[in-house]
Amino acid sequence: MALEISKKICMLGSFGVGKTSLVRRFVHNLFDEKYLSTIGVQVTQKKIPPMEASLKSQPVALKFILWDLAHIEKFNELIRNYFRGAHGALVVFDISRPLAVQDPDIFFKPFMEINPDSKVIFIANKVDLVDVHGVAVEQFKQFAQSLQSPCFFTSAKSGDNVEAAFQKLAEMILKAE
Repeated sequence: MALEISKKICMLGSFGVGKTSLVRRFVHNLFDEKYLSTIGVQVTQKKIPPMEASLKSQPVALKFILWDLAHIEKFNELIRNYFRGAHGALVVFDISRPLAVQDPDIFFKPFMEINPDSKVIFIANKVDLVDVHGVAVEQFKQFAQSLQSPCFFTSAKSGDNVEAAFQKLAEMILKAE
């Protein structure tokens, strides 16, 4: 029998990048064309199938407690409380929009100040809307590489690479255990 460990994961990103759609695709394998803006925070959970952990003698099943945070325009004490105790984050970008207008410093730097040991994955979402060999793709790869974090190109609509991104985050968290 696998040991089960719960881990808090924050979904971070600008307005309309697809954070909620990624969570919905990952947890329920569903996609909805209607846009519903998240207000505050929405918490969802999903169990990850058991994996071998580096220091455990038995397989470990992670339960991700996913905190889907609304777009953060101004960092304040309430947001700090949402970040506290997180073990990881998925930082989501809309690859169909210029990276310059999606400033990760608003949430990424404060998140890492509060959770310096957290594992982070960068996600370029909405690849179904762009040429995967375009300039924006290269810029995104360079950005993620500069922060020494893995990056994934996903589509919440089609499901492409969504599971792989969450799985990679689970592996990174278990490896650090």
